[in-house]
Amino acid sequence: MGKLLAIDGLNIVRRVYEANIEPDTSAKAEAALRHSLGSFRKLLATHEPTHVLPAFDFGGHTWRHDLYARYRENREPMPAVLKERLPDFYEQLAALGLKVVEVPEVEADDVIATGVMRWLAEGRGDAIIASTDKDLHVLIAHGATVWDHFKSEWHDSKWVEDKFGVSPEKLTDLLALMGDVSDSIPGVSKVGVKTAAKLLQSYGNIERIMAGAGILKDGLGERLRKDSTQLAISRQLVELKTDVRMGVTWNMLAFDSSHIN
Repeated sequence: MGKLLAIDGLNIVRRVYEANIEPDTSAKAEAALRHSLGSFRKLLATHEPTHVLPAFDFGGHTWRHDLYARYRENREPMPAVLKERLPDFYEQLAALGLKVVEVPEVEADDVIATGVMRWLAEGRGDAIIASTDKDLHVLIAHGATVWDHFKSEWHDSKWVEDKFGVSPEKLTDLLALMGDVSDSIPGVSKVGVKTAAKLLQSYGNIERIMAGAGILKDGLGERLRKDSTQLAISRQLVELKTDVRMGVTWNMLAFDSSHIN
């Protein structure tokens, strides 16, 4: 049986870069990418995958912007000093035997979701996702596991339930209800993770929550009714695509561990 390691590339690169509070400079970017390369090498050595999917955001306009023009409107762009060095970083990853995958109009999360779901559906073996992105934890419901590289810890169904108060199967609905300020996803006003979890524990899913919202006479019921349209949009925004045309085959993603020795 094989083992797929799907790496959320910019999740590593941006976190390493932003951990350094110094001003944006070429030296800072070079140091961040040097440490990021070390992180990739450590991931490969730790998990010993047979296949690797290093996914990166293509950047620019995505299908989510078509759905909601304000998507990510307040997010700071990638510093130019870092962005201009990414092509060189991709070449370094290629030297390790990795095939970087970035697809126009979609995000790395969508690429990872597509790859992981196909891998599992074909019964090819284990699927590990290296990321701290909460959205990707929904894939645990389908048999994947998530590895937090920065804390060196596994995230499974129990971790999700302890963290968010719901099972991975309900995580997408929870994220839609609470929204995401960093991505400008509106959700329902004044609904945080605890309230969203309680609603899902009581009703099961968003459809049942909204069906019961009409009989809720308190402020929460009023907000659910008032924000029903933006909740529906939020639910679409947080949904991961699983039908991305990745442009690679499993053979192209096969990994030879001799590259890191």
